[in-house]
Amino acid sequence: MPRGFGVSGTRLTIREETTVHDHRKLGRELDLFDTDPLIGSGLPYWLPAGAAVRQALEQYILGVERRAGYRHVYSPVLGKRELYEISGHWSHYSEDMFPPMDLGGEQLVLRPSLCPHHALIYRSRAHSYRELPLRMAELGGMHRSELSGVLGGLTRVRAIQLNDAHIFCTPEQAAGEALGALELIRRAYAVLGIQAVRYRLSLPGAGGKYVADPELWERSCKLLTEVLEASGVPYEAVEGEAAFYGPKIDVQIADGAGRESTLSTVQIDFHQPERFDLHYISADGAKHRPVMVHRSIIGSVERAVAHLIEVHGGAFPAWLAPVQLVAVPISEAEVPAAAALVEQCLDQGLRAELAGPEHGTLGARIRAARLVPYQAVIGAREASAGAVALRLRDGRRPEALPAGEAVGRVAAVVAARSSELWGG
Repeated sequence: MPRGFGVSGTRLTIREETTVHDHRKLGRELDLFDTDPLIGSGLPYWLPAGAAVRQALEQYILGVERRAGYRHVYSPVLGKRELYEISGHWSHYSEDMFPPMDLGGEQLVLRPSLCPHHALIYRSRAHSYRELPLRMAELGGMHRSELSGVLGGLTRVRAIQLNDAHIFCTPEQAAGEALGALELIRRAYAVLGIQAVRYRLSLPGAGGKYVADPELWERSCKLLTEVLEASGVPYEAVEGEAAFYGPKIDVQIADGAGRESTLSTVQIDFHQPERFDLHYISADGAKHRPVMVHRSIIGSVERAVAHLIEVHGGAFPAWLAPVQLVAVPISEAEVPAAAALVEQCLDQGLRAELAGPEHGTLGARIRAARLVPYQAVIGAREASAGAVALRLRDGRRPEALPAGEAVGRVAAVVAARSSELWGG
């Protein structure tokens, strides 16, 4: 039996697994991810099953952003120390950054965020007010020097793949863009089966870790408050949780133990456009300063997948499942028909695998594949008729269908990213 179908040797139901496993245990048992001391703490690697979940999630987010008018870029994970001195990260955030690397008389730093790079990309070309809002997005890597004591699984890591975006807009557009970002987050959570436990307006607190510009803070706080009021979601203001350059809306989630963490954010930033001397040409022909709206729909891919593992207990929606259909021939005689079914699934873009008799008894193979959304059990009757008798993960057994029709039904559910396994 190929690895990655399920936790072997347990008789827990899917619902029970959701409550007794956290993502660290279940993720390893399902062969989603692991770590190695030679790679280092806080640096997990993704196994094929986990990579499939991650890729499906990333493809979904990229599609959502494209439809919302975002244009995607790539930028390096390194930057000169001077870049982060300009952005303010070096003076306000250096404790969370890795030390500089000396190379050819320059000091290079692993970036702790993507916004300075995106500011430079914006600055590299002249912009008219007609182009705004300019929505720039990236699924990009960044690194943070987390202490060993706080690292854990996928939720606190040192190498992060961030679903990040920056919207460069006029001051009049900023609130509308932030409100639009909140709506994207709401829709994504509905598709992913994620529930926000609260919305937080994160404000500056005492101390010198924040940019000292009261006027800019007042403007951005006012705008974000208007956005939250317009969105209609309940929220609470919390001091001391702002980014060093501005306030933010944090969308909070909770794990099975009730521990909260931030998954998604929306921020309004007047600081970095000033630091990088960003501008656009307005209708009056003069240069004006844009506003930079930071937003992340699912935050870090690592934390998002960790939460999805716990929410679904490893029983992912069909579109996210590492293996979406497993073909189970009853005997060696049906292996060719099962292999042909797998090929049909692959041609439809589905993730399918064959679990032949060499992997154990029929009952053992069915049990091992219990987290796979669709099991196609193929006996002599199905093989001769070119039909498929599907077993759904939720226990239902639809009537046998011609193989092509069954594959088409599954592909339609996956393409719709439905939370249901079978249509009417």
